[in-house]
Amino acid sequence: MRDFFTELWSFLKNRKKFWLLPLILILLFFALIIVFAGGSALAPFIYTIF
Repeated sequence: MRDFFTELWSFLKNRKKFWLLPLILILLFFALIIVFAGGSALAPFIYTIF
């Protein structure tokens, strides 16, 4: 897993695509919200947002 992030960082650095970093972080944040709230009582409210 660490190799993936190092390769991703080197890609962003070499190609000067730093504008992709906030987009990737936001997508990871939404994925974490869906995974952690999937089994809770908040799940129906979160799924209506998307």
